[in-house]
Amino acid sequence: MTEETFLGRIEISPTAIASLAGQAVLECYGVVGMANKNFSAGIVEVLSRGNVRKGVDVKVIEHQVYIDLYVVIQHGTRISEVAHGIMNRVKFVVEKALGLDVAQVNVHVQGLHIDEHS
Repeated sequence: MTEETFLGRIEISPTAIASLAGQAVLECYGVVGMANKNFSAGIVEVLSRGNVRKGVDVKVIEHQVYIDLYVVIQHGTRISEVAHGIMNRVKFVVEKALGLDVAQVNVHVQGLHIDEHS
């Protein structure tokens, strides 16, 4: 994403947007963590806080941002409510921080976390 002003140019990389979106996801109720968007063999691994970008895919098309999030949600929560909370939070945080229009936030639930003590 590039913005031209009379003072110069501002560039925001999709990686920076992904970091911001990933951190916003981790603050949402019911989220255990981010999952790798390229998981294989049906095994879902929760990414460490430093790798949350691997669970986010960002596309910028004609000054609009499209975000895909790959998450692991706590078992026992209402998945649709958690997903809607994620969508709203990420849209709000990215638009507020960057002043960009977020056209879509798609949540892909890659797995459910079940507490071992239950």
